[in-house]
Amino acid sequence: MRLAGTLFAAAALGCAAPLSAEVAETTASGFVTRDMAEVAATPMQTWLALIRPGAWWNDAHTWSADAANMTLTPQAGGCLCERVPGEDRADGFSLDGSVQHMVVVQSYPLKNLRMRGGLGPLQGEPATGVLTITLEEIGGGTRIRWEYVVGGYMRYEVPTIAAAVDQVMSQQLHGLRDHLGALGGAAATVPRDSDPAAAEEASLEDQIDALDGAG
Repeated sequence: MRLAGTLFAAAALGCAAPLSAEVAETTASGFVTRDMAEVAATPMQTWLALIRPGAWWNDAHTWSADAANMTLTPQAGGCLCERVPGEDRADGFSLDGSVQHMVVVQSYPLKNLRMRGGLGPLQGEPATGVLTITLEEIGGGTRIRWEYVVGGYMRYEVPTIAAAVDQVMSQQLHGLRDHLGALGGAAATVPRDSDPAAAEEASLEDQIDALDGAG
C-alpha cells in the first residue's frame, strides 16, 4: 500500500504540461499550494466533470492503480473514495478494499467544492489538508482555482513534501483541464529529459521513498 505515497512525488517527473502551481506559503508545520486552469467548458460542464474523478484523475495516484475506481459524492459528508478490487483467490473469494481520500465539507454546485483529508503520503500522518476548488465563469469557459492547505505534525521536512504535493496537485488539476479542453487551445508539452527541475524532483522522490521505507 506504499504505492500512492512513493508515486506521489515520482509521477511529478512525468507531467506532460508545464506546472504553473506554486507553494504559496510554508510554516514549520504546514504549507499552502495554489494552481489555476482555464477550460473551454461551461461551469455546468466543468462541475459535472469535476465530480467524476475516474475520468481525469491520474492512475499513478491511486491505491488500485486505476482511476476508474475513484468516486466523488458532492455533498456534505460525502467522500472522494476509491474501491480497491480484491485479488482472485483459489477458494473463489475476492474481498474488495476501500480508501477514503477526502471528506466533502462544503458543496455549492457550479461554484465551490471543499474537501478535507491528507492525500497520498499525508494519509499516514496526523497532518491533514483542506482542498478548495472554485469555479468562475469567464469569457469562453470556466476558470478553476485549486488551493490545498496542509497543517499539523508530519514526519516529512515541510519544504520537501510541499514541493512534491504542489506538483502532484497541479498534475491532477491539469488532468481535469485536459479532459475538458484548455481554453485557447492545447497546452504545450515539455519532454522530461529537457526539464531542468528533474534532478531536484528526483531528490524529492528519494527522500519520500526513504521515509516510506522507515514507516
